[in-house]
Amino acid sequence: MIAQMLLKSKEKSTYKEDAVGEKPIRSVAKALSWRVIGTLDTLIVSYILTGEMAVAASIASVDFLTKMVLYFFHERLWNSIKWGK
Repeated sequence: MIAQMLLKSKEKSTYKEDAVGEKPIRSVAKALSWRVIGTLDTLIVSYILTGEMAVAASIASVDFLTKMVLYFFHERLWNSIKWGK
């Protein structure tokens, strides 16, 4: 997507094109799918470092919730920025 934006010609976009952005539900779906991947990574790394599955699961659970919320707001903020659209 970034490459497409960079390679896109310098034509002016129309209002209709600019007005269309990601809906919040899409940001939620992206946040959930990314957090599943990230949480599995955190779980594995935490288990390797601690050697205890209960501790690793606790760390991964907190990580899942906090980073999902941060990602959602990060996506919404970037969707409001007109640069590169």
